[in-house]
Amino acid sequence: MRRETGRDLDAVPKMAWFRLLLALLLVPLAACALNGPQTVLKSTLDHPYTLDSGDVVKVSVYGDDSISRTYRIDDGGNIAFPLVGQVQVRGMSTVDAGKAITTALANGYMKAPNVTVEVDTYRPFYISGAVSAPGQFPYVPGMTVRSAISTAGGVTQGSGIHTEATLYRRVGNATVKSRVDLDFPILAGDTLVVD
Repeated sequence: MRRETGRDLDAVPKMAWFRLLLALLLVPLAACALNGPQTVLKSTLDHPYTLDSGDVVKVSVYGDDSISRTYRIDDGGNIAFPLVGQVQVRGMSTVDAGKAITTALANGYMKAPNVTVEVDTYRPFYISGAVSAPGQFPYVPGMTVRSAISTAGGVTQGSGIHTEATLYRRVGNATVKSRVDLDFPILAGDTLVVD
């Protein structure tokens, strides 16, 4: 015998399954919200600085002052190095770039070369939007969004109070876009848009 309670008892299990399924679908969405673009951008801060077009590096070859000097990394990510020609350094740390040049020089040009590479001038960062002087500016290690805005002359009058900006950063072969707060660290090559 069935009791009448005003609800169809057959619908209760279906409703419970629907709620469980809905909860299971929301878990991955919550993970996406927690591990979004800003998390990807922060993870790039944990790695050594990687070289790219526009950086100027100082290459020191022990015992050979004629080729120990500064070199600009070209649009292809290469250094035009004497004796060996183009050496690809895009995406490398300064240590790895030193190893690449050492390998190239050891390939018939020098016996046991000792090469070190350090950044002489970082590639610029770019800023646009509601700032007094949009454009490209020299990057200084340790910069934040706030200091980048100050470098660009501050925010324009009447643009309101700013607590965030949009940051574009190259990560591998992709560009990641994220909303970041004013104390978020920027890197050389980043593009900031102040709304």
